[in-house]
Amino acid sequence: VRLRHRQTKGSGSRVACLTMVFKLMERASRKWRALNGSTLIADVIAGVQFADGVKKVAARS
Repeated sequence: VRLRHRQTKGSGSRVACLTMVFKLMERASRKWRALNGSTLIADVIAGVQFADGVKKVAARS
């Protein structure tokens, strides 16, 4: 195995690093699957509590 210290020294520029990360994520996203219950994502973001997949109703005192 040849030592390629000069060729691999450093990670390159910031733009090159961001481009590489973007391309890796773009490639990985091809195998992602859709979420089950994607219609409930807005409720999750809003902070609605769920218990075993069912919305919790707040007890009123």
